[in-house]
Amino acid sequence: MKVAAIQMVSGISLDNNLSEALRLLRLAANAGAELAVLPEYFCFMGARDEDKLLLAETPGLGKVQDFLSDCARDLKMWIVGGTLPMATDDPAHAANASLAYNPRGECASRYDKIHLFRYDNGRERYDEAAVLRAGETPTVFECRDAGGQTWRVGQSVCYDLRFGELYRMLAADVLLVPSAFTHTTGQAHWEVLLRARAIENQAFVIASAQGGVHENGRRTWGHTMVIDPWGGVMALQAEGPGVVTAELDFEQLRSVREQLPSLQHRRL
Repeated sequence: MKVAAIQMVSGISLDNNLSEALRLLRLAANAGAELAVLPEYFCFMGARDEDKLLLAETPGLGKVQDFLSDCARDLKMWIVGGTLPMATDDPAHAANASLAYNPRGECASRYDKIHLFRYDNGRERYDEAAVLRAGETPTVFECRDAGGQTWRVGQSVCYDLRFGELYRMLAADVLLVPSAFTHTTGQAHWEVLLRARAIENQAFVIASAQGGVHENGRRTWGHTMVIDPWGGVMALQAEGPGVVTAELDFEQLRSVREQLPSLQHRRL
């Protein structure tokens, strides 16, 4: 299955972000991708965290959801919409939701980010829980490729990457990690965590990132990549907007799991 990991440097204009996402999704489709993954906050990186609340959508209704549905149907591929803010019953908090659309334009899966990022080194301070509500449910969906192979796809978002127990629960063939890692934490931990999740779960990892300096002054690490079940980096883009593609081979997945059956050897 050919996949595309999309990197963006999203700004404060929803329309501009969607226009850029469409350009990159078309590049992915033209490259033959059957599954394309956008980064966290692909549609909006506001001036303030509270700005997310102004764009929060209800399920099945909203400009961003319509955009994702239309793109999946028109481009005839699976699209995972990084994340977008979704309304909750608390107007002061939104869910950071990752939605997967099938080639018919139907929303096939929704995952709400479970682990909310908090970081303070005296110079940079982030606290997602101030405006976001944590999800509770590990989420997978099934994706059938052009050759008829069914893949079990596990969803996660950014800070989830630090919690290996989530990925064990997903028990997936492909792990998705749309992200907006800060430059500071990404430089230190991004690649080593991604490769560890691939190795310990013997799964492909598609990690689509924000990568650059944003209008709101935030700097994200980027380094969008696709990783194979042995931990090898198959494709990489360090900074700036772009698309990286890779061919996922189910036989490689099967071979790694047969030659080193660590998943069968678990005792805890």
